[in-house]
Amino acid sequence: MSKKEVYKQKIEAELEVVQAKLAEYKAEAKSSAADVRIEYTQHVAELEKMAETINAKLKELEISGEDTWESLKEGLESTWNKFTTAVHETAAKFKRSDAKK
Repeated sequence: MSKKEVYKQKIEAELEVVQAKLAEYKAEAKSSAADVRIEYTQHVAELEKMAETINAKLKELEISGEDTWESLKEGLESTWNKFTTAVHETAAKFKRSDAKK
């Protein structure tokens, strides 16, 4: 298996984990007060949009040649880092909201 394929599979697996967490956030939003539900929904929508961007970059990576995938990897990693930071920030915000209940 090539380095490109191993890297792609790693990001896909990590993305699956995060998307499962997003599903949990959606469920939490449904059981929250209206004002909190709106905030949850907005954050989850932003995260889902970022996840779509990552999926698009993974498709680019998949069709790239062995000689060009490294340059795509940099952009994917930058997007991935922003995404995971946003996920962690959202999780912290949700925990603070839960503590106020």
